[in-house]
Amino acid sequence: MSHPSDRQLVDFVLHEARLIDQGRYEEWLELFAEDGVYWMPLAPGQTDARLHASLMHEDKLLLKIRVERLRGPRTFSQQPASRCHHLLQVPTVESRDDASGVYTTHCAFHYVETRRDDQQLIAGWATHTLVATPAGLRIRLKRVDLVNCDAAFGNLQLFI
Repeated sequence: MSHPSDRQLVDFVLHEARLIDQGRYEEWLELFAEDGVYWMPLAPGQTDARLHASLMHEDKLLLKIRVERLRGPRTFSQQPASRCHHLLQVPTVESRDDASGVYTTHCAFHYVETRRDDQQLIAGWATHTLVATPAGLRIRLKRVDLVNCDAAFGNLQLFI
């Protein structure tokens, strides 16, 4: 793969959020590298998911299980299915290393998740560590820092 432009990195992040909003979870999961991780820290400034508790810290296998659960006929918490919407600030490219094929983007967001009469509004920042692979860009790490990460949360059904 040739070195992605900043625009391609930004478009990747926008596309990733669109897949979630459209409920295309299997396609979204394919955006993760085999060693990809989805991490949502429990505390502001948390630096290591292995040393501290997290709201979420899931590798690709756990993400796959979550996607399968969302589609399962016995997943009564998803009947009717939850829906969501991301409102993203334009992502910025924070770092790029063309030699190693590793890139980092940062994006502020507002996220709405709804099911029946319940609606949650969540705000925060998403940091994507992307890697260039022969198959294209893939997510090595998606870190989601919530503004109120240390608050009590109900169940988040989908992916921010």
